[in-house]
Amino acid sequence: MSIKEEPKEHAGANDGGQHHDSHAYSLAEVHRSIEVPHGKSFLRMFLAFAGPGLLIAVGYMDPGNWATDLAGGAQFGYTLLFAVMISNIMAIILQSLALKLGVVTGRDLAQACRDTYSKPVGAGLWVLAEIAIAATDLAEVVGSAVALQLLFGLPLIVGVLITALDIVIILFLNSRGFRYIEAIVGGLIGVITISFILELFFARPDWGGVALGFLPSPQIVTNPAMLYIAIGILGATVMPHNLYLHSSIIQTRKFDLTSAGKRDAIRFGTLDSTVSLMGALFINAAILILAAATFHTSGHQNVAEIQDAYKLLAPLLGTGLASVLFAIALLASGQNSTLTGTLAGQIVMEGFLNIHMKPWLRRLITRALAIIPAIIVIGIFGEASATSLLVLSQVVLSLQLSFAVIPLVMFTSNKRMMGEFANTPALKVAAWTVAILIAVLNIYLLVMTLLPS
Repeated sequence: MSIKEEPKEHAGANDGGQHHDSHAYSLAEVHRSIEVPHGKSFLRMFLAFAGPGLLIAVGYMDPGNWATDLAGGAQFGYTLLFAVMISNIMAIILQSLALKLGVVTGRDLAQACRDTYSKPVGAGLWVLAEIAIAATDLAEVVGSAVALQLLFGLPLIVGVLITALDIVIILFLNSRGFRYIEAIVGGLIGVITISFILELFFARPDWGGVALGFLPSPQIVTNPAMLYIAIGILGATVMPHNLYLHSSIIQTRKFDLTSAGKRDAIRFGTLDSTVSLMGALFINAAILILAAATFHTSGHQNVAEIQDAYKLLAPLLGTGLASVLFAIALLASGQNSTLTGTLAGQIVMEGFLNIHMKPWLRRLITRALAIIPAIIVIGIFGEASATSLLVLSQVVLSLQLSFAVIPLVMFTSNKRMMGEFANTPALKVAAWTVAILIAVLNIYLLVMTLLPS
């Protein structure tokens, strides 16, 4: 990678990137739009910064996660809960780096790539980021369409087309202010959480087995089928578009641009994302625990498709409410993911290309990139191809992940860019370990996917 000289306007951690004109800000319409109280209590400060973490957590419980969690629980019981937990720890580390980059430099990850790398490298990273967002959107579209089919009996293609209507929701929320987006997302996460609390109540899992599942097992490495799903869980959990998103939306807070102000922003922003990601860990673990308690123990170990899970939940758990709650949670998950996917798409295009497009037009392009392939594949291969599309989207995301993670770790370890906020030696080791592990596991995933079975 060739690196060009860092622009003077961006050279130093102390200017906060504030020397750019307003059009250069990430999500300029909501940049520094939310007041942060000064000298107030810990709780008041935390509440002021609470919100971006919810938007980030959405990407860690989107429909793409459901297929891998269901397959892991149905096939291997509680064993892969350890993989879910490790993925979540990786996510907490990476998201803390993303928000720190935004706070200290005043640039999101896409803008930092454009500032730092040569034009060909920047263009390559932009294309990869766009592919990742298209793959993310594909998972959201298909997941929402499957949920609409399960709840209302709609054909999948009709469900796919209905998901395009969320453009209206996006435009309405954008006009109301960023706190409204955070509130809607938080509400939908609440629906998902309540649904799974009830599901676990119906499923009555073996809590001793659940506790053991969070401990490492040598089987995960020695059993190729288990390792494949474990890597799939990693790919579905850590989302590249979330790193671009977090580095931008942390800048909606109007914190002081002094060292102390930035330190507070990093501290409370990290607390916000960590708490929210622990919530995402609960959802992912709950899906896997539900599959293990319901399917694995009853001999239905081949359940990997969302539709099959829906049909089997009611008879196996003895209540029709179990299937309905499952579909409602899936629909909430898909709709939530479209909101954050829209913002990430806007950030990536504006950041890499410095092109500021109307949100509705950007959404229309992003939606078309997801809807058209979904309609073509479902039209040619039938509705049974939906889960295959979800799995494919997760493989694409896994392969793109390193191209977002490695620049992020490089930037936040760079003293010239980050000043006193550069990663400590211990954090550097942890971040590079995560980056290398992700790269190695995803290369393995690609080889295993391409090899004939």
